Amino acid sequence: MSDFESVTAAPPPPSGTPSAEDRQWGLFAHLSALSGVIIPFGNIIGPLVIWQIKKDTLPFAADQGKEALNFNITMLIAAFVCFLLTFVLIGFVLLPLLGLGWLIFTILAAIKANNGEAYRYPFALRLIK
Repeated sequence: MSDFESVTAAPPPPSGTPSAEDRQWGLFAHLSALSGVIIPFGNIIGPLVIWQIKKDTLPFAADQGKEALNFNITMLIAAFVCFLLTFVLIGFVLLPLLGLGWLIFTILAAIKANNGEAYRYPFALRLIK
């Protein structure tokens, strides 16, 4: 395995069937990112808080909180790049597409987490292990 694959490879999801409480907190971990629409950096703070609160008690919720946090950090970096690209006009097209993709993937992840499936975002940087 190359160094690149070891950095970008997703960690294995927690084993076993998550409890109803675990699934509910996994759902909250993903949906808490939507607070970023109202609160500045709420898309980072929400999953971070849920991950920190539940990391010792609910393994599925902690895994999903970490995954949501990694995805939202990736989206923040991508939004900054799109903002810089507005100076060459391509950012005006990319920024709304990025926002739409963020919303769609966040909702998909919340639905999967509520069903007890460990969701992995397709292009998230796994910065938090």
